[in-house]
Amino acid sequence: MKRVLSRVVLASGMLLGMAAVSPCFAADAAAGPVKPDFAKGQQLFEQGDAARGIVPCVSCHGPGGNSTIPANPNLAGQAHEYIYKQLNDFRQKEGASGAARKGPDGAPSVMSAMVISLTDADMRNVAGYISQQKLTAPATATNEKLAEAGQKIWRAGLPERNVPACAGCHSPDGAGIPSQYPRLGGQFPSYIEDQLKLFRAGHRANGPMMLQIADRMSDSNIKAVSDYAAGLR
Repeated sequence: MKRVLSRVVLASGMLLGMAAVSPCFAADAAAGPVKPDFAKGQQLFEQGDAARGIVPCVSCHGPGGNSTIPANPNLAGQAHEYIYKQLNDFRQKEGASGAARKGPDGAPSVMSAMVISLTDADMRNVAGYISQQKLTAPATATNEKLAEAGQKIWRAGLPERNVPACAGCHSPDGAGIPSQYPRLGGQFPSYIEDQLKLFRAGHRANGPMMLQIADRMSDSNIKAVSDYAAGLR
């Protein structure tokens, strides 16, 4: 099992991210957080910008961020700070060998191509719009036995593996903590599972805490807690 414990990029996934994020970057500290333009965010989300090569987000993530395709996560209602951070992490930083968030086998995520043409304001606006939407078609748990096993991990962790309770950061009902930890309740179980495995492999390197936690989890642990989280409300 690949261990990647020395990463210093803060906080997570699209899924799935799953680690702490800052409300704004240091460059914004003096002026304070930048208020998103929800109308512009909605326009980009729904229509994109063909002149700049920006694909409408709705084409993959569904109306208002309610996806119908498990490979593409539900985004509706996630905190804007979290979405903004994830969009930035799909972009390769100057001097880096790749983006902090990669796809399977370490290949570039499809999202890396999507964010190339987005400005910082675009990302803030889209994130702001998404944060105001309602999750109208949440995913559900798929297997009762899996969910039962996952519930134990969610509530009590895996002490023998030094895995903390998921509820401690993502809240008992899976709502997360705005600007710190993402909502997982209602997310597709297969998407959560995939993100945990990307953390474990080190391909999603934008959450040092989750790199360590996922590294201590077996495939069965991951599948169980992913299924349980999907059914939380």
